[in-house]
Amino acid sequence: MKILVTGTAGFIGFHLVRKLLEERHEVIGLDQINDYYDINLKYGRLRVTGIEMAELPWNVPVQSVTLTGYRFYRMNLEDREAVMQLFERERPDRVIHLAAQAGVRYSLTHPDVYLDSNIYGFLSILEACRHYPVGHLVYASSSSVYGLNKSMPFSEKHPVDHPVSLYAATKKSNEMMAHTYSSLFGLPVTGLRFFTVYGPWGRPDMALFLFTRNILAGKPIDIYNYGEMERDFTYVDDIVNGITAVLALPPEPSDRWDALHPDPSTSSAPYRILNIGNSHPVKLMDFVKALEGSLGKKAILHKMPIQPGDVPATWADVSALRELTGYQPQTTVEQGIKRFTEWYLEYYS
Repeated sequence: MKILVTGTAGFIGFHLVRKLLEERHEVIGLDQINDYYDINLKYGRLRVTGIEMAELPWNVPVQSVTLTGYRFYRMNLEDREAVMQLFERERPDRVIHLAAQAGVRYSLTHPDVYLDSNIYGFLSILEACRHYPVGHLVYASSSSVYGLNKSMPFSEKHPVDHPVSLYAATKKSNEMMAHTYSSLFGLPVTGLRFFTVYGPWGRPDMALFLFTRNILAGKPIDIYNYGEMERDFTYVDDIVNGITAVLALPPEPSDRWDALHPDPSTSSAPYRILNIGNSHPVKLMDFVKALEGSLGKKAILHKMPIQPGDVPATWADVSALRELTGYQPQTTVEQGIKRFTEWYLEYYS
């Protein structure tokens, strides 16, 4: 198939492109390449996939020099006219929408960016999929939508009406927007709630990256909630395998959906919500110990209160995804951290 993937200069998108090309799909990549974090890392990911221009033009396809099935557009998703023109030119069979303004804490200081990218950008994708119909739109939601919910493990059947960050609110909004387009226009859509993805080429604002950098530099690492945090850390290869498995299975309207007792994860429209995580939460201090073991160096701990917008624990119920696709994460935290630190030491050598 011809598959459009947004956010391909980003962490998950970069790994997903390589997986899709291994499966012999034709891939159209798209990314704005903003400066939320080091753009050199983004350009580094692009170079691995054969996009080697030092300064990429806007809204023009750039062919990979090493991967014949891949070409890339630098494009701003809020530019709806450009997005429409891309869909008219490329006519993708499937769309995987990963591009978004990420980060919980950044949303406290830059709220406007989240509305522009995560709401207006997603609207461009929905409108393009409406006017140039695709067989399946898979988009990135987030475990952050569970907000104040403390019922563990988090299930797609739980209500998600109490987000505690604007980032989470935009992801909740994406789910509602997707359902509207699915209901009105019959667009098959799947929202995937990602749980703390990590691995090689990861984002520099994520804990594993920050911890590794500071431990190697002999600087303290910030431990929020005084270490009483748990996260369902999920290795990027397991995430990518889950995405590709879901992509092949567009949702259909559920004949069991009951409007008097509505299940928020399905619908009478071709719509579904799925958790995608490791389903084995890890205590933050155990995560730090595994990192210390991989680096062979002790961390200096700076323990702090929990930050606004953070939640103390996450844990994914992935039974729905497992039933649908046979999804089974293969990577332990120890293995994943080891692969990350090996990449980090080589890349920054």
